Amino acid sequence: MAPPHPYRAGRRNGLVALVCAGVFVAMVGAAFASVPLYRAFCQATGFNGTVRRGPAAPGAVSMKTVTVRFDTNVRGLSWRFAPAQSRQVVQLGESKLAFFRATNIGPAAVTGRALYNVLPEWAGAYFSKLECFCFKNQTIAPGQTVEFPVVYVVDPRYESDPERRDVGQITLSYTFFPAPDAVAASAAASSPSALGGERRAGL
Repeated sequence: MAPPHPYRAGRRNGLVALVCAGVFVAMVGAAFASVPLYRAFCQATGFNGTVRRGPAAPGAVSMKTVTVRFDTNVRGLSWRFAPAQSRQVVQLGESKLAFFRATNIGPAAVTGRALYNVLPEWAGAYFSKLECFCFKNQTIAPGQTVEFPVVYVVDPRYESDPERRDVGQITLSYTFFPAPDAVAASAAASSPSALGGERRAGL
């Protein structure tokens, strides 16, 4: 049997290389896209205890209540971070306002980003945040204390979930990490306010 013509063999090898390169690019693109897609899926469904971001309260307020407990953590930041109140009793369907305080005890301005989830995990499907400091990076100057507001709501359908099993408490947990895309602190953030170095972050 005659060996393949050098031109045809080279063309075939080039085609194989092109296909392999295309598959590699597609795999890399899928890897980068998987993180935001997974995050969007979790926020849309409440999967894995991810809190949903809601545009408005779902509707009528139920007479049933649930206790929302607040948990705070810091990883890799020179901050003290704690809730202004340890828990709140919330009517289902009611828009509720809570505050958290963070103090930068380090020598330089630092930008952080808060990640969040709820426990039990299945409750994430009914827990929505209308406004939250966790939606964007937060920069705190050295020695400065910032008060962060959160507006949230627990859907009235929480009461009828068969998995609820009379669970009357939800834990909302925040963990602040260094922001991966942090930029230099703004002039307003890097100098104490006229009120003694304390400011309130806007919604």
